[in-house]
Amino acid sequence: MRSLGEGGCADAGGWSLVVPLKPLSRAKSRLAREAGAGPTPGLALAFAQDTVAAALACPAVRDVVVVTDDPLAGAELGALGARAVRDEPGSGLNAALAHGARVVRQVRPGAAVAALNADLPALRPTELARVLRTAARSPRAFLADAAGVGTTLLCALPGTELAPAFGALSRARHRDSGATEIPLADVDSVRRDVDTVEDLHAALALGVGPRTAAAAALLAASD
Repeated sequence: MRSLGEGGCADAGGWSLVVPLKPLSRAKSRLAREAGAGPTPGLALAFAQDTVAAALACPAVRDVVVVTDDPLAGAELGALGARAVRDEPGSGLNAALAHGARVVRQVRPGAAVAALNADLPALRPTELARVLRTAARSPRAFLADAAGVGTTLLCALPGTELAPAFGALSRARHRDSGATEIPLADVDSVRRDVDTVEDLHAALALGVGPRTAAAAALLAASD
């Protein structure tokens, strides 16, 4: 196993993050229903843009690979510095994440890889760095979401398969798979994914990125 340095960076230059994103026309449907609005592709894209921008600003992150079949999302996130790849398996979230990890390791076989949710609009680079530094102490590690039942980040050190098990009750699924739960309690921005209106209000209270702030203002104005 290759070690990670004090900053949580791999010897070869840091973590590679894999971010999955549905086609925007199908993203955040639950949030749209709760808000009484139509489809929210602009809000879903804004979440992803602010998430990716914050991840790329984290000193522990070498690069970001976005797995998506949405051409607009791929172009917009590519413009921020991410690498967009097609969801070639087309077999759901976990298959997409495993595909993204393989893409990373085809180029860098010794890469430390982490799967990160695309809906973390309040993400702070310093908090992400703390989480990745802690994750570097275990071959596989994960961070539970704010609700305590899901997962927002799953990490695998060099030589370890990512083996994602996202979906319902993924906190328990990742723990049962042998991954170590990251115990940090004061990294709210890395835990705060957004699936509901209540989640969005909580993220706004933490302080979201500029694209989400603008998109949320438009959503509020349409009420």
